[in-house]
Amino acid sequence: MKTKLNLYFTNMSDLIASLEITLQALINLLEWVMLFSVVGGGLFLMIYCKGIPLLKIKTAFKLLFNKEKSKGISRFQALSAVLAATVGLGNISGVAIAIHMGGPGVLVWMWLTALIGMIIKFYSCTLAVQLREVENDGLPIGGPMFYMQFGIKKWGKSLAIWFSIAGLFGVLPAFTANQLTQTFINVIEPDKLFSIGDFQWKFIIGVVLSIVSSFVIFGGLKSIVKVTSNLVPAMVALYFLIGMFILISNSEAVVPTFRLIFNEAFNMETAVTGGFWGLVILGVRRAVFSNESGVGNAPMYHGQSQSSKGTDEGLVAMLGPLLDTVLVCTITGLIVIISGAYQMPNLNGIVLTLEAFRRLFFGFGDQLLLLMVFVFGISTLFTYSYYGVKCFGFLTKRKWGNYYNYFYVGSIVFSALVTVEVVIGIIDLAFALMCIPNMIAVIYLAKRVKNEMRERKWLS
Repeated sequence: MKTKLNLYFTNMSDLIASLEITLQALINLLEWVMLFSVVGGGLFLMIYCKGIPLLKIKTAFKLLFNKEKSKGISRFQALSAVLAATVGLGNISGVAIAIHMGGPGVLVWMWLTALIGMIIKFYSCTLAVQLREVENDGLPIGGPMFYMQFGIKKWGKSLAIWFSIAGLFGVLPAFTANQLTQTFINVIEPDKLFSIGDFQWKFIIGVVLSIVSSFVIFGGLKSIVKVTSNLVPAMVALYFLIGMFILISNSEAVVPTFRLIFNEAFNMETAVTGGFWGLVILGVRRAVFSNESGVGNAPMYHGQSQSSKGTDEGLVAMLGPLLDTVLVCTITGLIVIISGAYQMPNLNGIVLTLEAFRRLFFGFGDQLLLLMVFVFGISTLFTYSYYGVKCFGFLTKRKWGNYYNYFYVGSIVFSALVTVEVVIGIIDLAFALMCIPNMIAVIYLAKRVKNEMRERKWLS
């Protein structure tokens, strides 16, 4: 029996290795399309609105805590749910992966992509409120598939179907479950308790994560936003405080680190595959993964908001990339670089960030980070499920959407078993396939957003 079990796990490992090679080949074909869609499309939108939304950050924070009387979730709950999906492993682990693959300079391209992403989220989430449905109970429902269908009469439905099919895979908990599992194995070291092998431990952890997630996921939207709006702000504040303590304690290294980051960002002889442009693409990919700008996930939550004016919701949504990429990714990136852990070739992903925190926070920073990663990770597992429910419900019948949760919960176990390279491949590929139809729709419908900005006297 034991021999057959070992043979099964060996065959699974071989299959995962083959999957990794195939995914990389597909990603190489699509990465330039994603670069053009996000950066090119975002720059067009920024010029089109003259960058006005970026000057209204103060207004955005005021709107965040103002409630309207109409039905739906509050703007704060919508942003909290979106941040639960982006702040966390995407920033704590994703930025470490970017630095491991491309060096310190990759952060500059993540920052620039985040600024462009703020504009993209402003447009897409404004559209999510402008073009949405109201259900029988009076609750609003919106997202890319709705503004595609309602805003583009002839071919919008085809784009919506394309987006929704890609979304079924792009919102799987692959990265989160994988990195949560890896964190547990590296910090807790469960094999010291029962020596049954890492692969078997990953399976056990995956099963536990799927069970824990089920309690919230099957409660629907209200259950998800209630949990995330309580968990995420507290964990972001704790991460910020610990991160700032580390940076202040190592203040003499902060300025040289920034100098290194900018020098490496324009290093034409970088060792990254593809040279300088390979570095740029890597920064865009990791920034898109970090804040999901252009992908179309955020409008699915912001489309449920109480906001009566689309541009109000657009301003609040714009805070997402500012908080998760510009703020959290910068803190993580500086800590990883200052620690020197990124220069160790055998460290990647969450393991790299854990080592950086251990080195710079009294030798037990990795254990504190484990707590935050667990909360961030679990909240991400909760929020991503709702994206898939909406995509599946759009493709079939809305009342069937919740059936996706069974597939979603089962995929947590698979995600815990595969390598981080396979996980990144799945997400990058699916995000690229979601990004293309979404950016086409946002650019096509940009005039609707501009018209509302004119009505509010933001533009002449």
